[in-house]
Amino acid sequence: MEYISVFDMLKIGIGPSSSHTLGPWRAAESWIKELKEAALFDAVTSIKVDLFGSLSLTGKGHATDLAVLLGLYGADPETIPTERIPEIVKLIDGQQILPFNQEKSVPFLPSRDIIFNTNFLPFHPNGITFHAIVDHKIHSSTFYSIGGGFVVKEHETHADTDHPIRIFPFPINKATDLLNFCETEQKKISEIVLLNETLLRFPEEIDAELRRIWKTMLECMYLGCHTTGFLPGGLNVRRRAYDIHQKLKGDLPYDSPEDWLQKIRKTEVKFRQIFKWVSCFALAVNEVNASLGRVVTAPTNGSAGVIPAVLMYYMVIENHKADFKHIKRFLLVAGEIGSIFKKGATISAAMGGCQAEIGVSSAMAAGALTELYGGTPEQVMVAAEIAMEHHLGMTCDPIGGLVQVPCIERNSMGAIKAINAAELAMETNPKDVKVPLDKVISTMWETAKDMNSKYKETSEGGLAVGVNLADC
Repeated sequence: MEYISVFDMLKIGIGPSSSHTLGPWRAAESWIKELKEAALFDAVTSIKVDLFGSLSLTGKGHATDLAVLLGLYGADPETIPTERIPEIVKLIDGQQILPFNQEKSVPFLPSRDIIFNTNFLPFHPNGITFHAIVDHKIHSSTFYSIGGGFVVKEHETHADTDHPIRIFPFPINKATDLLNFCETEQKKISEIVLLNETLLRFPEEIDAELRRIWKTMLECMYLGCHTTGFLPGGLNVRRRAYDIHQKLKGDLPYDSPEDWLQKIRKTEVKFRQIFKWVSCFALAVNEVNASLGRVVTAPTNGSAGVIPAVLMYYMVIENHKADFKHIKRFLLVAGEIGSIFKKGATISAAMGGCQAEIGVSSAMAAGALTELYGGTPEQVMVAAEIAMEHHLGMTCDPIGGLVQVPCIERNSMGAIKAINAAELAMETNPKDVKVPLDKVISTMWETAKDMNSKYKETSEGGLAVGVNLADC
């Protein structure tokens, strides 16, 4: 199994979906790279794109066509000013000309040249094929977006990451591997993970990237809590984080996300207020995500609110002295737990339903919070197992194919469950546990394989058909 870095599990990108937005965006970038390596890019005279399966069925609601367009345009999802997205899309649509990778002009009309095919390719539900005409010949290449922004090709065996094959000091495929290393080395989970990460990056690079991830999370929560109105897409979903935040924050002045964090520490902390703060943080992130904002996939865009909400809870409620050292440990543990789920099951809702998104993110957050509480590595695994156990079988049934209903609320519920799971784990003797984490991961995968395809991000079952879109 190829090593999956914490930074593979926690990516910065544009919403609303890691598999349906960020993945196709990255696939377009990979295709451009292919064309250049084959010395074909300069001779391309026309382009067409075929979307298959889930990418097609919920592609409009997930802005898949816009993501493909922006990827072909050569924009970077980590750095593009989000306010420029409508401008770029409108310009290409109006002129019917694509500035291909911002290097050459190619005729392109999105409504004609991005084709939504409802049939599924056999390898994975999220298929995308790019076609280029070069010297009157068609050159085609197919990619698969497998969740969390990961993109693979069918014939590739090590395509999940760009990391060179190396011998890592602590190769981890299962939870038991990680626990064994913690025991033999007498180290915390975060310490084991950090030692692996240092084979890929210098320590200062790891810290810088973790700071950037947390900064993006904090700014996302801040933006969501300070933006009112309705979400795009036609469902007319009203943003709720703003109203909740207004009631909770009181009259304390602040002038930046960092200052905001400090001021929240001074607010009332009765149970109901704490409960609402956690929900507010999670809702805020996923409202930003639903409006093509910048979030951190954790491990996906659809579940991006759980981890920042739980980490923010620890910093503003549990430990007012918490600083970057705590943030670093939390993100290292969360990332590693997510990678174990990805290796043993899936983080793609198109493959496993919402248990693969909210369930995994809740498990990641629960385990990470437990380490910050002072829990043992065994208790960390207990927390992750508890959180996932109570998301088993959760379907993915977005109304209108939009990552809004029920997705946004599910982040709030996933965050609350993560905190509850951590508290339960801290009061649990791991020797008494009946269901180990590896067993719940394998059970999740078996559940995913048995789940009807209607409940796997196709909008063909569940609430997606049970609620009349016209009545929304």
